[in-house]
Amino acid sequence: MAGRGGEDSGGMRTPFAAMDDAVESIGTTLDERATCTELAAFACRHFCDAAAVDLLPADVPATQKTPDPNLARVATAGNSELLTPWTPHGARPLTIRALDEGHPITASIDLSGLVPRRVMTVPLLAHGRLYGVLLAVRQGPAFTDAETTGTHYAARLAAVHLGHSRQHSAMRSTVLSLQRALLSEPGRPHPNLDLATRYLPAGGSTLVGGDWFEAVRLHFGRTLLVVGDVMGHGLDAAVDMNAYRSMLRYVASTDLPPYRVLRRLDAAVAEDGIRRPATCLLVQVDPARGTAAMAAAGHLPPVVFAGDGTGELLELPVGPPLGTGIGGYEPATRALAPDDTLLMFTDGLVERRSEDIDESLARLAGLRLPPGAAVEAQLDEILLKLDARHAEDDVAVLAARIRRRHPT
Repeated sequence: MAGRGGEDSGGMRTPFAAMDDAVESIGTTLDERATCTELAAFACRHFCDAAAVDLLPADVPATQKTPDPNLARVATAGNSELLTPWTPHGARPLTIRALDEGHPITASIDLSGLVPRRVMTVPLLAHGRLYGVLLAVRQGPAFTDAETTGTHYAARLAAVHLGHSRQHSAMRSTVLSLQRALLSEPGRPHPNLDLATRYLPAGGSTLVGGDWFEAVRLHFGRTLLVVGDVMGHGLDAAVDMNAYRSMLRYVASTDLPPYRVLRRLDAAVAEDGIRRPATCLLVQVDPARGTAAMAAAGHLPPVVFAGDGTGELLELPVGPPLGTGIGGYEPATRALAPDDTLLMFTDGLVERRSEDIDESLARLAGLRLPPGAAVEAQLDEILLKLDARHAEDDVAVLAARIRRRHPT
């Protein structure tokens, strides 16, 4: 059995060293299973030979009785053979007592032909909520009061982290639902333009951010395409993102060229003074003339993929992010053929840690797409080749192509 806790001058084990270890080693991430794994490993380091953590389907009030808890084992550590008789169902009497009474339960169990085993079940209880139970098993002496106290402390600490993890997950789910709702119905372009969009939130513990896209119908068959990114993450960024979209729709309705739209939007946001800065790329597509008028506010430039599948990173002047009040946005224009696919995106699509952004953009422009593929198919191919579903930041991307006229 591994060394357990510290020892006082009389040779009795104390939980203090174990408590320090618990603070350092339990709850290092917001991942629920990781926290349970850390708790089981901690228990084995200090107090037992084998440990398991069983969770309830959802946390319940500590006052709620659990006569038939539907526990699921999510983590184990140590000698798994010692856990064999104590599956989530096999340890039910001790488990139910720990859950119902809200404190550790210890017992000595003799199995035929085997060394007696000492068993402890400890509820995962914090702030009046029950999350599950820790099972600790060892061969040898009974659990001391100090060891029981140390295990109970670790279980409560893990329960606090489980509560934080679930609160975080609930907030992330709320913000993600909000952002998906806001992005689910961008304005529809004119029928003379094929459009495909995707929004992919980053994984892990990062809250969703303020990435967005938009399409605004203008006069004479033109469409203004927009991709933007509000700085920061979380609910505030999502709210500011919606404010930017609303302001942009209003300013764009005046039918100004993109660089003047940015100037007005920047001035309005700076005067408001409560919004986070944001980057933004505007492209006004005129299918009748086969042109794309562009302007950027601190945003990455677009890429155009030709009919043969080769890409080109466009060069255009980039002004400061919106909200600074500095202005200085300049126009750029490019011809857009019916076979060209215009790709606009936020930085999450291309940026990679420890890689220069120029290299990241070159990798995107260097992709070779299937010639003649539909816009939706091309966008899926780009996301697949760049592994966008595992990006380190949120990804918002928009692809557009002038729709060919067919003779009647």
